[in-house]
Amino acid sequence: MRHALRRLFGSPEIGLVMVLVIVTVMLTALAGSHPDRQTGQLVNNFWNSYTLVQTATDASFFAIMAIGATLVIISGGIDLSVGSTYALSGVTMAIFLRAAGTMGATSTTLLGLLVCVGVGLACGVLNGALVVGLRVHPFIITLGTMWMLRGIAFVATKAESILVPTPLTAVTKASLGLGGGLYPVPMLSMILMTVLGIIYLTRTTMGRRIFAFGGNLEASRFAGLSLSRIQIGVFAVSGLTAGLAAFLGAGFYGSVSSGDAQGYELYVIASAVVGGASLLGGKGSALGAMLGALLIVLIRQSIRTLHFDQNYEWIVIGCAIIIAVVVDQWSTRLTARRLSQAAERVKAAA
Repeated sequence: MRHALRRLFGSPEIGLVMVLVIVTVMLTALAGSHPDRQTGQLVNNFWNSYTLVQTATDASFFAIMAIGATLVIISGGIDLSVGSTYALSGVTMAIFLRAAGTMGATSTTLLGLLVCVGVGLACGVLNGALVVGLRVHPFIITLGTMWMLRGIAFVATKAESILVPTPLTAVTKASLGLGGGLYPVPMLSMILMTVLGIIYLTRTTMGRRIFAFGGNLEASRFAGLSLSRIQIGVFAVSGLTAGLAAFLGAGFYGSVSSGDAQGYELYVIASAVVGGASLLGGKGSALGAMLGALLIVLIRQSIRTLHFDQNYEWIVIGCAIIIAVVVDQWSTRLTARRLSQAAERVKAAA
């Protein structure tokens, strides 16, 4: 029991969980209440099933992308094109399904998912191949593809919104027995992707190689790791998660356009960094990315609850990124200093 508690409180995400708890308590206390239409009992404006599920749903779309982008950040890179990949995946799926005509509900859903995830995967592989082949920093490559992919989506749709078939909406907005306007599919998808991300990063050889690649590139090279395969692989996963998020978003909102997910790059990177991923590489987790996304959504909720100008949202998120990076660098220096002192003590004892 003591070992389990020590392991729990020694987890890198425990601080973020505590912050989430504090923000949740604050929101619950300040949100006020309203009488329920059916029972007449007072219901807290924040701490109720509808608001909690909706908050998790709002976070789910860029949290899923943040899990994929975290792999890129762990490897020492960055992916600025996730929002554009999301948009292109969504509009390609809508155009493809419109051209395919009337099909069964299952066929429509599976085909839409296949196209969305396939386009996202192709965009990710393209990013990785350009980074490896041209030997240019991922920031520059993904900055370029960010504009290219969104431009392709804009040209393909002529800046018009396209409705998605009803079966996609029926799947994404399935109540799963909850009723009351609750749609838990995006939230459950986020949790599933988080679990898969944790398993991939901590229980597979490829996951450990990503940490090795980001932590010490030269050591990875001398260890005989396929660096190009690792780098293309992390971008491929990032694109795949963007495609999956696009599928869920298209079904949930019922339409797609070339302007979808504009600005999501900030939310995705902020979620990963606030969740503990180091922009220097070698550090990060899927759980941290999800918790970071939830915290950002709660920050947005706090601004609305306290009736602040919504433009403060950008200021707060920007400050959160800076603080997260500063704390990460301070923690890295402190750890390096402790290791150096320990090595000196061992040397002196010998």
